[in-house]
Amino acid sequence: MAKGKKSAHTKSKIITLKMAQDCVQLSLDGKRCLDLSLKAISTVPKCIQKLFEMDELNLSRNLIRKVPDFTDNFISIKVLDLHTNYLEELPVSIGRLQNLLVLNLCNNRLTGLPSEVGLLKKLHTLNLGLNLLNALPASIAGLKELCHIGLSDNRFERYPGCLLKLPKLEKVNLDRNPLLSEKTTNQESPVLTERLHMVKESSLCEDCLCKFKAEMRMLEDAEWNEP
Repeated sequence: MAKGKKSAHTKSKIITLKMAQDCVQLSLDGKRCLDLSLKAISTVPKCIQKLFEMDELNLSRNLIRKVPDFTDNFISIKVLDLHTNYLEELPVSIGRLQNLLVLNLCNNRLTGLPSEVGLLKKLHTLNLGLNLLNALPASIAGLKELCHIGLSDNRFERYPGCLLKLPKLEKVNLDRNPLLSEKTTNQESPVLTERLHMVKESSLCEDCLCKFKAEMRMLEDAEWNEP
């Protein structure tokens, strides 16, 4: 369970379009951010659909339990911040936010991710710390631009193999996970033994047959030379 939160039963505030418009911030470089953090809202206001031409959407530190599908209208956003809410899952529509560079889902109640997360081809930072995850979808291997991923304070017992396929990955935070030690992992892994199969000489190709005969001669010579 996510830590340090207010009760989810706190009465939710209602955000009007006018209130949302007043929360739009313009940075010096012209980027537009709709900042609805710390508004004590339990649902994402439908009225914000009219403010879809944003570069950043901040819905952090609220009481939100579900991300509605209409958020996929924010096709221009490069930063989506949903940290410190009560999310238990993400909609598959998350994969339509093709311009996302940063996705912050830290401090929620996520037990899994939809495979559509792997469609966020431009993503370079993904924060999933403080959730209930024990695995990542294989589609994460498609995030070829990913540089940083936060997985601290989850339930991972092993390093996610899909991360090994990310060419630009620089930092993985797996702090405070119940990772199995290398020794334990080796003990649990099945022992691989060499298997020998008998075949007829006629079943071997010419190259394999020559190699086999050469190796047999080497073994015979070694036995003959033994003291």
